Amino acid sequence: MDKTFEVFTKELGSLRTGRANSNMLDLVKVDVYGQKMPINQLGSITTPEARMINIQVWDQNNVSLIDSAIRKSDLGLNPQIDGQLIRLPVPDLSEERRNEMKKMIKTIGEKCKISIRNIRREANDNLKNLLKSKDISEDDEKKFQKLIQTFTDNHINQIESKVSDKEKEIMTI
Repeated sequence: MDKTFEVFTKELGSLRTGRANSNMLDLVKVDVYGQKMPINQLGSITTPEARMINIQVWDQNNVSLIDSAIRKSDLGLNPQIDGQLIRLPVPDLSEERRNEMKKMIKTIGEKCKISIRNIRREANDNLKNLLKSKDISEDDEKKFQKLIQTFTDNHINQIESKVSDKEKEIMTI
C-alpha cells in the first residue's frame, strides 16, 4: 500500500500546476539509444524562474528527440531550443485547463484507491487460505482483517487528502 501511495504521489508531482517543477518531466520518456529513458538521464534539469524549466542536454544528438518527446506528452509545453539548452516556458493555466486537471487528479486518485482495495482483497484472501489450512485461528483472522482494514482506511484518507491539496494548488491563481 505504501508503494502504491508513493507511485500516486509521484504521478501527482508530475502534473503541471502553473509553476515550473522539474518533476513534471519525470513521466516523459525519450526513445534514445535503443530504449526509453527519462529526460533527467539525458541532461540536467533546472528551474531558474518560477515559470521556466531549462534542460541542459549532454549529447547534441538527443536535443531533437527530447524536443519531440516533450511535444508528444500531454504536458502542453512548447520547448524552445537554443543549442544544447532546451527552455520550457510554463504558461498560466486557463480555467478550462484547471478543470481538466481537477478531473485528471480525481481519476488518478480513484485508480490508486482501487489498487489499495485490491491489495486489501488479496490480503484477506491470504488470511482465508491460512484459516483453511489451519495455520491461524478464527480470532487471529478477525484481528488481522481489522488491522488490514485500518491500513486501508489510513491510505485512502492520505490519498483523499493529497487529492484535495493538489486541487487547491491548481485552483489558486
